[in-house]
Parts: sequence; C-alpha cells; structure tokens
Amino acid sequence: MWSKLFPNRFSLLKTFILIFLVLSFTVRFVLFIWSFSETDSTFFNLIFTFLIGFLFDIGTVSFFALPYALYLLLFPKRFSGSLVDKLFTYFAYSLGLIIFLFSFFAEITFWEEFKRRFNFIAVDYLIYTNEVVKNINESYPIPLLLSIIIIAFLVLFYITKKRHAFKETFNSKSSFKEKLVPTIIIGFIVVIFSAFVLNQDSEQFENRYNNELSKTGIYSFFAAFRNNELPYVKFYKTIDEENAFNYVKKELTSKGDQLNHPDQKRILRKVTNTDSLNTPQKPNVIFICIESLSGDFLNSLGSDLNITPHLDSLANNGLFFNNLFATGTRTVRGMEAITLSIPPTPGRSIVKRKNNQNLFTIGEIFKKEGYERNFFYGGDGYFDNMNTYFGGNGFNIIDRGRGFLLDNSITTKRTNIEDDEVIFENAWGVCDEDIYNKVLKEADKTFNEGKPFFDFIMTTSNHRPYTYPENRIDIPSGTGRNGAVKYTDYAIGDFLKKAKTKPWFDNTVFVIMSDHCASSAGRWELDVQNYHIPAIVFNTKNVLPQKVDKLCSQIDLFPTIFGLLHWDYTSNLFGEDILKMKPEDERAFIGNYRKLGLLKGEKLMILGETEQSDFYEWNKNDNSLTKIPNDVSFLNETISYYQVADYLYRNNGLKLEENH
Repeated sequence: MWSKLFPNRFSLLKTFILIFLVLSFTVRFVLFIWSFSETDSTFFNLIFTFLIGFLFDIGTVSFFALPYALYLLLFPKRFSGSLVDKLFTYFAYSLGLIIFLFSFFAEITFWEEFKRRFNFIAVDYLIYTNEVVKNINESYPIPLLLSIIIIAFLVLFYITKKRHAFKETFNSKSSFKEKLVPTIIIGFIVVIFSAFVLNQDSEQFENRYNNELSKTGIYSFFAAFRNNELPYVKFYKTIDEENAFNYVKKELTSKGDQLNHPDQKRILRKVTNTDSLNTPQKPNVIFICIESLSGDFLNSLGSDLNITPHLDSLANNGLFFNNLFATGTRTVRGMEAITLSIPPTPGRSIVKRKNNQNLFTIGEIFKKEGYERNFFYGGDGYFDNMNTYFGGNGFNIIDRGRGFLLDNSITTKRTNIEDDEVIFENAWGVCDEDIYNKVLKEADKTFNEGKPFFDFIMTTSNHRPYTYPENRIDIPSGTGRNGAVKYTDYAIGDFLKKAKTKPWFDNTVFVIMSDHCASSAGRWELDVQNYHIPAIVFNTKNVLPQKVDKLCSQIDLFPTIFGLLHWDYTSNLFGEDILKMKPEDERAFIGNYRKLGLLKGEKLMILGETEQSDFYEWNKNDNSLTKIPNDVSFLNETISYYQVADYLYRNNGLKLEENH
C-alpha cells in the first residue's frame, strides 16, 4: 500500500508530509493542553476536534507537496540524483522545513496573545514589519527562539538522512506510471480544498476553542489573506433593502430627528438638542482612546486589582457609562466605531480600506462648530493606515513621523514628536506621558490662537511588550499587562494634574474610553463580557456625577457628548444619545471581522458569513451563551442595521454631502 502510494522516488516527500503531520498534531495538542480549562473536552467532541484538524492538516500539506510532486513526476528519470536534482531537492526540503518550524513557533506566540489560530491580524503583521518585528524582539527572547528553530531543523534533517529518504529519492528508478499515482492523489486533495473547503468549515462546535484547535494555522493564514473584505450581501443573511432602510430610519428618527432625504437610501438627518433652557456650549474636547483597557481592570467595574486609582476616581466624579460595549477587537475597529459611529461592517475596518476619505465623521460636526481637529499617536500613524484615514478626513496629524509620508492627495498639517520630547519609547511608539505632554503643548498653541480644539489621542503603553519609564509605579516595566495598565492610569493622572494648571482647563471636557478589551478570546463565537469597556466623561458644566447603567455601544458616546453640549447638527451617525435612551432603545453592537452581533438586554443575535444566524440567551453571571429558538423580529432588526451600514459604505452613503 505504502509502496504504491509513495514509490521510492517519493520517499523524501513522504517524510516531508509525515513531519508536517506530526508537528501540526504536536502544536494542536500543546494548544489544547494550554487551553484545557476552556475547551470542550468531552470524548467525542475532542476526537472530532483532532479528526477535523487532521483533515485540514492533510489539505494544507498537500499544497506544499504538489509542486515537488509535479517536479518528481516530470523530471527525467535519467537525471535522478544529478547535481541539479540534489541542489533543488535539498533547497526545497530545507525551505519547507524552515517554513513549517517558523510558522509553528509563530502560532504559539500568536495563540498566547489572541487565543486564536492565524487570522487577518497575522496578515496585517506582514505589512507593518517595523512595529511588529520590534515588538517581537522586545517581547520574546528571539536569539533563544531562533536557536531552537535551527536545532529543530538540524535534528529533523539528520533524522531524514538516517531514514535514507534522500538516498532512496536520488537512487530511485520509479516509472512515470508509479509516480503518477501519488501526484494525482495530492493534486486531487488540492483541488478539493481549493474548490469546496472553506476555513470556517472546521468550525463544527459551539465552543470557540474547539473551533480554533480544529484549524491548521498556515491554512487559516492564507484563508484570511484571501478574505479580508466580506461584502455583506454576498455572505450574510439579507432582507429587502427598502425594508432594512425603513427600519433603521424609523429607529434613528424616533426622538424627533428629521431626515434630509426621506425617500433615498440615506440616513442623513437633522438632530436637535437645544431648547429654551439650554444654549449650546463650545468647550474644548480632549478624547483619550486607551489601548486595550478592559472593563475588568477597573475597581469601579468590579475588579480587585487596585491598579486604576485615577480612573476609578474619575468614574466617581464624572459621567460613568458602566454598561458600554466595544464594537470590535482591534484598535482600528474602535476608531471606526468612535469616529463614524457605525456598527462594525464585516471584514477589515473601514479605517484600513480604500475609499475611506471625505467621510462624515464626528470631526465634521466639530468642524462646523469652528473646532481645530487633531489626531495624536505616539508611533508613526502609517501603522494601520491611521494617518491616511484621519488626515483624509480633515484631522491634523501629530505623530512620531518615522519616515512614512502621507499620500499626496491628503492635504493636512503634520507635526512631529521630536527626539528631545521623548523620555521613553518602545516598538509601538512613545510612552503615554510623552504623548500627553505633546497634547499640552499643542493645546496651548491652539488656545493662544483663540480656537476651540478637539483632540483625539490614541495611547500605546498598554500593549505588549508592556514597557514604560522606570520609577513611575511599583510594578517593574515589562513584567506584564497589569503593570502596563497601572502605568496607563498613572499617566492619565499626571496629565490631568498638569492640565489643571492651564488657562484652558476649566473650559475643556475630557472623555476617556477604551478602543477594545485586552482580549476577546473566550469559549463563544462572540464572548460578550470581553467587549465590556469603561467610558468616562468629566469636567462638563452643569452635569452632576452619575453612573449610567444603560446598555449602550461605543458608537453612542459622541452623539451623547453633542447632546450634553446642546448642539443642533446634521448627522450621518448611527449612534444615539445614551442619556435620552428609553429601555427599549438600549442595545450594543459587537463583532469581529466575521461575526456580527446585536445585544439587547440578555438576548444576543449573531450573524455569520454563511448566511447563518444564531440566537442566544446571555447569562451575565458566568458569561455563558445558551442557544434559544430564533426570533424573526429580532433577526430582521439585526440584519437591518448591518445591511444598511455595509450598503452605505459601498455606495458612498458615508461620504460628506458635497462628495456624495
């Protein structure tokens, strides 16, 4: 059987395939042990998980094996074992082994950070090599890891030689017919996986960890590379377009807002917040978007870590939204939700897509009120396309400026954070203290020019490798996330202490919210609790400290700010004023690049990219999801929001009026 399937000429290829299967099984087993407490370990589900994984391993290695199989089939028999044959074979085999070993080690570090197999984040890492390579170098013992990879390669190469795989391959006189059989089998497997097997076909379990374990990392990587954009109408459940728009329009105008184009597929409308008792205010607005700050880090949200004293104090002395959820799991998704006030569209964030300039963002509302708009980032805003997005939508850019230039089509002012303004810097950029000091400088300048300002600040310190200046807090730099959170909190306290000495402080509203949680990983396809983030507004006039328990979304924060300032404005935003929400209005949008969810009360509807929908009861106490019978009305509501959001992006409905 084996001799027919793998004749002597295919001896090395057989060894190559077996090594991949053994290594892939080993990695899967290691990840299983690592996540044992979260995985469904019942006998049949565990066997099924590893069986599906084995099938995907077979499919994956076939893509690597096919080119060499064709080479073996077509290479003239009389030249077998020649210098050319040996050079090509040694090179191809060595390259394949190194790719396998490197990818398996990379998978383990990726799992440590995201508790997932490779996905579109790993694809992005290929683009932004400067930050990613530095981050890896600062986070892991690279010389040790490279040494292990080299040793593993040499050991495997030695084993291959001892098994006489090279000798049999070079000395073989296998006939064309004998070589045709394995080539056809390998080619058939490649065709099947190319034409009929999707990466998500591995997801046959309710437990998310089992779904991830059943995948093969390399296969997942290339699947993500091909599918980083998912047009909603092609992959998800839809309803009649008119009905979807009618539902969304009805919801958005239920507070009395007036649509500008009621007969068109648009949501542009007039929002009224003034009345005889309240006149518009024009304070400066400083918004701090904190990297990866989960709600469960704050004592004010139930933690006992005692690492956020300044944020907890602000939560008790301002408007504290304690039931607010992020829309996604990445910084760019948070930026999308905050600036565009839109439910998450499938695939990559709009911040990273084409055609994302001249959009109706919250910055446009500030512009109409005469504000200077600034985007601050401690690294180079080239990363994740942030400068193109913010600069292309009217914001001035203040960043580290490490050499990447803005596109010529973007006309905006860019200011560098200079070397003499930096006290500490790591792979992602300057520390939070440095970025806040730059904010203070720029605020002084704008204040002296007599202009109100809106500053969007993106922090970086609460990110692996978790390093920060020494002697600031009692947790040593680089020892873990808790230290980074405590330093983040310290830097905010230091910033506000300095800001209070400024002449513009009394007329400045401060807004603090996270971009996303520290981790989105959990047992469920959307792990609800891992979207819960803090949001605080303080230093507002005539607004008493208050804890707001209403279920709401990241997209609602700035419509709420505009309501607090009593602004009448034209809106193209999906978000609503949280303080005006009635119980039936409360909801949150949560998602990742494939799954789209609507949370209302303790009910969660999740849409999947195979026109799938699942309805769950969410138990807040243990964060579990229990599947319940579908609710058609709830389903249509969920579809309406996501279908309309995607339609508006793809049909220029998010553009400014003059660019529509």
